[in-house]
Amino acid sequence: MAFTFKQFHIDDMNCGMAVGTDSVVLGAWAQLTAAKTVLDIGAGSGLLSLMAAQRSQAHITSVELDTSAAEACQHNFHNSPWANRLTLVNSSIQDFCQQIEYQEYFDHIICNPPYFEQGTQAIQSQRAMARHTDSLSFTALLDAIHVCLAPQGNASLILPMQSMARFNEILAHSQLSLIEITNLISIVGKSANRVLCVLAHKTHPQIAPKISDITIRELSGQYTQTMVQLIRDFYLKY
Repeated sequence: MAFTFKQFHIDDMNCGMAVGTDSVVLGAWAQLTAAKTVLDIGAGSGLLSLMAAQRSQAHITSVELDTSAAEACQHNFHNSPWANRLTLVNSSIQDFCQQIEYQEYFDHIICNPPYFEQGTQAIQSQRAMARHTDSLSFTALLDAIHVCLAPQGNASLILPMQSMARFNEILAHSQLSLIEITNLISIVGKSANRVLCVLAHKTHPQIAPKISDITIRELSGQYTQTMVQLIRDFYLKY
């Protein structure tokens, strides 16, 4: 499908994951406006990279494993106002980390990682790869962030609430720490089903993460004012 935002256009026809609320919220929420360099892990159609380009003056490097998705991503970059600041790498993040120069760190890393555990099957293979943790485990993701993140940099992720216990278990054995959590609630009165996370390199002593909530919709189905403020620079309706 094709999606038109205020300043760019996305064609995600060949991508495993369609444009969705998770990525839009993450792209609008991530605190990357001051970053000079941004890494998008698992770029897909390029949505997060394009949102980062709109919100900052950063050079964005977008790593995407799937060849069809990478082609769509490159097409979307080429047709955007920021093509000169967007670089696509068709590679696994593991291979990318081995190839980057020793001092090439990123001020901000952004990722909407695969989130279905092994055993949950999707019909289309591209969609399955995009959504299953088999293609990018939490351990591999955290290792990549540790290698690529600048000493004072941050990484922004969105995860299902049901995956947080496992994620935190793996995080505890990594060189990263959780510094901010925003619980994402789909509609007023419901429990959070997604979590926006900010990671940084571990410091000593450890600091408790800042915790907040964002509710997406009112009971009427309309976006909350908080959500409108978050997405108004992107959605044509606002």
